[in-house]
Parts: sequence; structure tokens; C-alpha cells
Amino acid sequence: MRYELYYWPGIQGRGEFVRLALEEAGAYYVDVERGAKGSTTMSALLDGSSLDRPPYAPPILKAGNLVIAQSANILQYLGPRHGLAPANEAGQLWTHQIQLTVTDFVKEIHDTHHPISGSLYYEEQKAEAKRFAATFVAERAPKYLGWFERVLAQNPSGDKHLSGAHLTYADLSVFQIVAGLDYAFPKTMKKLAKKLPRVRALYARVAARPRIKAYLASDRRLPFNQHGIFRHYPELDG
Repeated sequence: MRYELYYWPGIQGRGEFVRLALEEAGAYYVDVERGAKGSTTMSALLDGSSLDRPPYAPPILKAGNLVIAQSANILQYLGPRHGLAPANEAGQLWTHQIQLTVTDFVKEIHDTHHPISGSLYYEEQKAEAKRFAATFVAERAPKYLGWFERVLAQNPSGDKHLSGAHLTYADLSVFQIVAGLDYAFPKTMKKLAKKLPRVRALYARVAARPRIKAYLASDRRLPFNQHGIFRHYPELDG
């Protein structure tokens, strides 16, 4: 299968959750918007006039005749096909549930710097961002990360993975969350580290996997920056 991934070319964003799964799977994919065609191709998909099921926003994955949008939905499709989800239905549903929780968390992370509107500059909502981020740092981030820690601790198959006995796309996504928060909120993550031994260990294991390690060292992995979900503003970091 040759996959085509469509996402904004200058940021990791929500597309990175899909990229990590494709890279770990060793799948053949083209990151279309980073190529010569530019945004014209993705614009046509978002226009949706030629599709019965038009996507609302990227990431978008083309797989044969399928056009699939939404990170969690794409991962639910890729997981069973590439050994990144449990074989049984209960395990697949649980993995998807974890991914949907990641989706909720990503929204709150984004809102630390854009709590009013994505159409406004950070500087236009800086006071509100400080107020939102204060609660995020003190309450929301510890709650989400603590839940991932508990899921690892309570996994009947052992605490090395979030779902079942083998790596799933949920593990890859929590890796991305930790990597992003380490960039955006380094002081907060340092304070929380002792409470998250299993989460930190999961992060290290994923980073050391051969295909992920190679990807992280390649130019395919864009660096975090001040235009994506994870942004480092020191004044927001506790």
C-alpha cells in the first residue's frame, strides 16, 4: 500500500501522530504537502466538491480509494493493518479510547497559548493564556499524564505498554505528547518527572526503537517551533 499523507508543511501538528505510526510500521508513504505540489492538492481535498465524504481538516490519509481524516480515525485504520493495535476487538477499542483521550489533551495543550481563538495572535490573548496555562500546569497536565501513568501500571500485560503486551499507536502518541511537553513546558515536566516513572520509561523505549530513532534523526522529523501545537513561552511554564 502506498499512502499519501496531507498536512500543513511547516509544523508537526496533529499530523505527527500519524507520521510516527507510518514510520514505525515501515510503511511507504508520501508527505504530499512537503513536496513540489504544495497546498493545491490538499486544498482540493478540503474543498470536497469531488468527494462524497469531504474531510473537515487535515491530517488526511489517502489509502487506495479511501480518504480518511482525523488523527484518531486514521490511527484506528492503520493500527490493525500494521501490527500497531491488539488483535482482539476489546483491545482495539481500548487503544482507540486512549487515543481519543490524547486528542482531548492535545486540544487543551493548544489552548494554553490560544485560549480565545486560533484566529488571533498569541500576543492578542496573552493575559488569557497566562490564566489558562496556570490551571493547565497545576491541574490538567498532571491529571492527564497521571492517567497515562495509571493505565501503564494497571495493564494486565505489564507496564511497558498502554494497551496489551506489544507496542501500539497509543504508545507512539503518548511519546509525542511527552516530547512536545518537554519542549513547551520543561519546568513543569521536570517537576512531574518523579510522579511519572512509567510514562518517562515508555518515552525512552519508543525513542530507542530503531525506526523511530532513525526518523527522529532525519529531516523528515520537523523540529518543534512557535507555530504548532507545542509552543514554548517561558511565561506560561509555571
